[in-house]
Amino acid sequence: MHIEPPPSEPLAGETAKEAAGGECRASAGSGGGRRARRNDPGRKTHILDATLDVIADHGVAGTTHRHIAARADVPLGSITYHFASLADLQTQAFTRHVELQSAVFEDLFEGVETHEQFVDVLVDLVHGGPARHRSAVLGFELHLAALRNPGLRALTQEWTEDSRTVLARFTGPDSAARLDALLEGMIMHALLTTAPESRERTRDAIDRTFGSAGWTGS
Repeated sequence: MHIEPPPSEPLAGETAKEAAGGECRASAGSGGGRRARRNDPGRKTHILDATLDVIADHGVAGTTHRHIAARADVPLGSITYHFASLADLQTQAFTRHVELQSAVFEDLFEGVETHEQFVDVLVDLVHGGPARHRSAVLGFELHLAALRNPGLRALTQEWTEDSRTVLARFTGPDSAARLDALLEGMIMHALLTTAPESRERTRDAIDRTFGSAGWTGS
């Protein structure tokens, strides 16, 4: 993939160190000294979040340095300064996504005390709003990328284990594994179908797979 070299002069919003590809641009002070511009400590995280937005919109295959720079509203040189390659950037972005979503997933079950409350959370996962739709799209993009990139499989496996650990607090490990597989299938179906299932049918499918007999409590 062709990446334009960073310009010799920093663009608007770009630190001189980024524009020079690692060298600090010095400016003369009043005493003739040389002072490097300060780097933005939050820029790398901002780029990672922009990368996830681009992947959600365009898929891994359609993600480019230019798309990410435009979404993050940073110069192209800022991307190539912080990340060794597009693959490196995507891997770090997916890692951030997994860390954030694992925490969100665990928080969903805060305060759950009954079987009915537990199933309600699972049904909401399948019939989630825009934020959960975006998370699901990114999750499946990650799994698809992991088919081609063995380096990402450890990340998907870690995510699966984290999710099952949370579910197992309420169901035990065997039921947690079945529920996790069921939820992934139902969420994928919800993303792709043109005739969405009702919440009642989703609840019925979960109950048939899990059942109140599998409830162990938190």
